[in-house]
Amino acid sequence: MNSIKPIYISVFALLALAGCGASKQISNSAITGTAISAPLNIKKVAPISEIELKRWSHLDIVKDTIPGMSVDKAYTELLKDKKGVKVIVGIVDSGVDIEHEDLKSVVWTNTKEIAGNGIDDDKNGYVDDIHGWNFLGDITKEHYEYERIIKNKNLVDEVTYQAAKAFSDTKMADAAKGKARSEQMLVTLNENDAVLVKHFGKSVYTIEEAKAIVSQEPEMQKSKAAMEQMFSYGMPIAELKVAVQKQLDGINALLQGENLKLDYRKVVGDNPEDIKDTKYGNNNVMGPDKNEILHGTHVAGIVAQTRNNALGGDGVANNVEILTVRAVPNGDEYDKDIALGIRYAVDNGAKVINGSFGKSFSPHKQWVYDAIKYAEKKDVLIVHAAGNDAKNIDTENNFPNDSDDKVTEFADNVITIGALNFEYGNKVVARFSNFGKTNVDVFAPGVKIYATTPNDSYKYLQGTSMASPNVAGVAALIRSYYPKLSAQQVKHILMDSGVAITTDAIVGGKPNDTRSFTTLSKSGKIVNAYNALLMAEKMAKK
Repeated sequence: MNSIKPIYISVFALLALAGCGASKQISNSAITGTAISAPLNIKKVAPISEIELKRWSHLDIVKDTIPGMSVDKAYTELLKDKKGVKVIVGIVDSGVDIEHEDLKSVVWTNTKEIAGNGIDDDKNGYVDDIHGWNFLGDITKEHYEYERIIKNKNLVDEVTYQAAKAFSDTKMADAAKGKARSEQMLVTLNENDAVLVKHFGKSVYTIEEAKAIVSQEPEMQKSKAAMEQMFSYGMPIAELKVAVQKQLDGINALLQGENLKLDYRKVVGDNPEDIKDTKYGNNNVMGPDKNEILHGTHVAGIVAQTRNNALGGDGVANNVEILTVRAVPNGDEYDKDIALGIRYAVDNGAKVINGSFGKSFSPHKQWVYDAIKYAEKKDVLIVHAAGNDAKNIDTENNFPNDSDDKVTEFADNVITIGALNFEYGNKVVARFSNFGKTNVDVFAPGVKIYATTPNDSYKYLQGTSMASPNVAGVAALIRSYYPKLSAQQVKHILMDSGVAITTDAIVGGKPNDTRSFTTLSKSGKIVNAYNALLMAEKMAKK
């Protein structure tokens, strides 16, 4: 995992990105499988409240005028008297805080393994894998794939090598520009924060307090406006300063070429170019540093944080276990780790696997393709994030995928997810989200999603990384309450039962680039849990 590629939106990426119709009518459309169109006159008049924002992905587009997935409605009207079966969801990511107060009750445990005895009791090749497996060992950082290709030209053919080199040149140019922006942002943060800290007489204040300042002094007005903008990045000011500094440090390392001199994988001890070399990693699914598993912990929470317990947010699925596969570092994931990670999750009973990761180069993509096909044979659905570069992945690469030529799918168990904003209308597509009429299947909430983060904390994060587990949660619901439906059936239910958006939407956050929402994904729809469960009910009776 890294902060510039398609995972979740970093400070640098943000800087670089410039009530009619009854619910019954929508339900009936879902049952028949016909397209459901969002009423054109739905408009959020009042600003979204903090209470709504924390769970907007669970709300209903008709009732709440917010393009959520109707999760609350599904529980209230469809699931209250039903019992489902337990579903294991594999989280292939940076690691998960399995000690988190809102996740520890849903952590998967390998009952075939005896904890701490140093023996591979279930003879699966992984010693003491009680809650999953850590394919990264004690590393948290890695090179980007294009850097690995530049370091070792033999990994790819000449065309791919030249593409990686060109990609590197672009990144260097962007980094040079980003350095100036990040440096100026730090100056702006520190100077204007100091003014407000002095005004309040305390080091921590809220955006509401900043907005409430009444002053005619030019300096105060400037600082107030500046800090209101800083709060818009969705994190406390102290954390924002750390994030910007971390981004700046990374930019400086990139520009100075320091990253290429390092060999991170040496610590792991395996040969990442040999898929048969599987004796590596360890059972510490949280890795060596909890601060580095924010992403995976957040993803897991979106799927499965305990519902209705007055802690943090609510997960989409209520009857799941989270199986952690640590395979995505701060940098690009290795194809080998992803391929073996998928197989590990499949072999240990996962029926849904979430993959909130991606990259533009994949030297050993066939290993991952083979793992996807293996999952398909074992009836496992893979939910994958479309990426955050605001690009058309029908023409540009985003690995892994289920279509090597970007046209013909080699497996029917992968569903690729674009990200929605909470504002219904022409801003409904997240400005960072990738899109593609052929290679993105459906859209789901991905902006300001509130979920678990390490050490019993909760935060808003955004990205297609957050949209993907929202869909994985709905998939888990279907597989829990309708376990006889196949992975392929669940995939197509998620696509076919969604709410069809037929209006135009701004793409890439560029007001001059407005396209019909129907052209941005294969389905032209947004995922809806209520409709999906109705369709699953009908399909299960056939």
